[in-house]
Amino acid sequence: MEYLKLSNDVRMPVMGLGTFLMSPAEAEAAATAALAAGYEHIDTANAYMNERAVGRAIAKSGIAREKIFVSTKLWPSVYKAGDAAVDSTLARLGLDYVDMLILHQPVGDYLAAWETMERAYRAGKVRALGLSNFPQDKIAEVIERAEVAPQLVTVECHPYHQQRDLRAYLEPYGTVIEAWYPLGHGDAGLQQEGVFQRLAEKYGKSAAQVILRWHTQMGTSVIPGSKNPAHIADNADIFDFALTDGEMAEIARLDGTKQYYKANKAQLLGYLATRPNFDAQD
Repeated sequence: MEYLKLSNDVRMPVMGLGTFLMSPAEAEAAATAALAAGYEHIDTANAYMNERAVGRAIAKSGIAREKIFVSTKLWPSVYKAGDAAVDSTLARLGLDYVDMLILHQPVGDYLAAWETMERAYRAGKVRALGLSNFPQDKIAEVIERAEVAPQLVTVECHPYHQQRDLRAYLEPYGTVIEAWYPLGHGDAGLQQEGVFQRLAEKYGKSAAQVILRWHTQMGTSVIPGSKNPAHIADNADIFDFALTDGEMAEIARLDGTKQYYKANKAQLLGYLATRPNFDAQD
């Protein structure tokens, strides 16, 4: 494993397991397989409805709590719940603290929710704070109001959409970019690009492994999701080779090709209206 140092000096594993779209049973099995394969970071969220399952996998792993980096996200429907939202999340995970707490969507009273997270940070319930899916103007709004600037911003990021402008904006703050859809939302066309096929053959890796290695060499955190134990292990088998500067530059030329997700106003309002009973999860 390799690590990123966040702006508050917290050490974060550069790779983790994402559990988006996994049922509780699937998330528990995947997290168990990931931890057995040497992963040190598991990512979940209120809205994934699998926090309890991730907590069970962590508890039964036998790995010391301080050796596992746990990320979760608050959903907009609990932004106004204040401290209770954080405490409920911790209770579902069965943990005294999380390593990264993230606001999931840029809608609702996210500024008040950020103040809640800052209180949790100062109380030791959270070690670092992040934003998910926030556009640059709303990231700037949070930073302007924040006492603790975001240590992480998680966004769509892959070779077709490399987030160059956002990287440049965040660099002075030391804020790390985390990629969801790091493999292009399973786009077979991305992995079939000639540059990845050629580099996969050169290094004896898969195209997916080459893409994940590109991310980590860019200083990007990645949280690929998989339910297959063999794929989970393969995704982490990327730290025994390094792409050259020339190869990184060649991949950079793919930027601007495609973006898979961009929320419109109606979608964001829909997120705000979605109010699951998070405590009802298995």
